[in-house]
Amino acid sequence: MELSTVPHGSFQTPGQDRKQRTSSLESPIMLLTGHQSAIYTMKFNPAGTVVASGSHDREIFLWHVYGDCKNFMVLKGHKNAILDLQWNTDGSQIISASPDKTLRAWDVETGKQVKKMAEHSSFVNSCCPSRRGPPLVVSGSDDGTAKLWDLRLRGAIQTFPDKYQITAVGFSDASDKIFTGGIDNDVKVWDLRRNEVTMTLPGHTDMITSMQLSPDGSYLLTNSMDCSLRIWDMRPYAPQNRCLKIFSGHQHNFEKNLLKCSWSPDGSKVSAGSADRMVYIWETTYRRILYKLPGHNGSVNETAFHPTEPIVGSCSSDKQIYLGEIEATSGYQLPPK
Repeated sequence: MELSTVPHGSFQTPGQDRKQRTSSLESPIMLLTGHQSAIYTMKFNPAGTVVASGSHDREIFLWHVYGDCKNFMVLKGHKNAILDLQWNTDGSQIISASPDKTLRAWDVETGKQVKKMAEHSSFVNSCCPSRRGPPLVVSGSDDGTAKLWDLRLRGAIQTFPDKYQITAVGFSDASDKIFTGGIDNDVKVWDLRRNEVTMTLPGHTDMITSMQLSPDGSYLLTNSMDCSLRIWDMRPYAPQNRCLKIFSGHQHNFEKNLLKCSWSPDGSKVSAGSADRMVYIWETTYRRILYKLPGHNGSVNETAFHPTEPIVGSCSSDKQIYLGEIEATSGYQLPPK
C-alpha cells in the first residue's frame, strides 16, 4: 500500500503553529491510500490504534494509526459496497452494512467473517451496536425495516416496520430504545419492549443521512440532505421541542451519498462529511465552525474523531483517507457567557 505524508498547508488549521505538535501521529497529516474506489465509511477503534475503512471496492481495510499508517489487513466477503461500519464496544469485532442486503460481523484478530445477517430484502444502509448489555446490533434498510440482531443468536430477534426506506439507525445509551431516520425526514424513537414508535422528532426537511449518540448518551446528532446537523435532547423528561441546536455550512449534492456525522469524545465538537470536499468541525456551545479543512478531491463521506487525541480522520470518494492533527483546545477564545 502506498503512503505519503502531506505538507501541512494542504490540511490547514486556523492559528496553528506549524512546529507545535498536538498528537502522536508520525506527521501532522497522514494520507492513507490503497482503496480502489470511493470510501464511504471510516472509524477509529475504541483504543485509537486502528482505523477501519469501508469502500465501494467491497473491502474493509484496517490501518495502523501510528507509525507509517500501514494497511495491515483486508476483510473480504461483501458482494457490494460497504456503506457503514462500526466497532463493537471492546474493539474485538467490526459490524458492516452493504447494498448486498447483508450485515456482517468480523473478528479483527483473525480477519475472518464470524456472522452473516441476511434477512433484509434490499440495501442495508446503516448499522449500530449497543453500548451495554448483550451484543445487540440494529440495522436499517431500503426495505423499510430496522432489524435488531443478537450476535449470539441466529436470525433477527425483532423487526421494526416503517413506511419508508431507513437510511440511519442508532441505539439509546441504555440499549432499551432504537432511533431510525430515513427519507420521510423524521427521527423515530422505538421502544424495544413495546415494539412501537414512542416518539417522532420532526424538523429536518430532507432525508436523514446519519445519526450518532453523544458520548454521555444524552443527545442525538443527526445529519440531513437539508444541509443541516441537528442536536436532539434524548433525556427522558426533556421539553417537547427536543431540537436544541442546528449547525450549517456543509453541503450535500446530487450524488446523494449518506454523509456521516460524529461527536468528539468530550462532546465539545461535532463534525460532518460534506460534498464540497471539506471537513467541517463545529464547536457545540456557540455552533461556530472551528475548522474547514481542505485536502480531499471528492465528497467527504465520513469524518471521525480519535478517542483520546486531537486527531480527526476523514474518508472520501477520492479513495483517500486523511488523519490530521487539530489543536488540543479550540483555536477560538470563546466570549464569556
